[in-house]
Amino acid sequence: MSLENFLIVSAVLFAIGLYGALSKRNAIAVLMSIELMFNAVNLAAVAFSRYTLPAALASRPSAGGDQMVHLLLTGQIFSIFIITIAAAEVALGLAIVIAIYRSRSTVFVTDATQMRR
Repeated sequence: MSLENFLIVSAVLFAIGLYGALSKRNAIAVLMSIELMFNAVNLAAVAFSRYTLPAALASRPSAGGDQMVHLLLTGQIFSIFIITIAAAEVALGLAIVIAIYRSRSTVFVTDATQMRR
């Protein structure tokens, strides 16, 4: 597997998520599509970390052991931050969807554009 393969899969996942976020009316489906886009970004970050940093380390043989570990884990650490933000986004989004459903009895995004009672 090469970097290009991972980036193609990441781009396809992101495109599917973008299409779902723009075309779906159900708020839960929109949240799922946004999560799919987050996962595509995670895949790209880890792939870049895996395939680009070893080349950078090879050009700097004087890098210390701690610095090499830090550089190799950059994509993984970035992905953990994205997963944390995505979990908070889902919790907040579901709370908003439940509040809208209780007041409007619908979870369609197009029906929630008018927030007046």
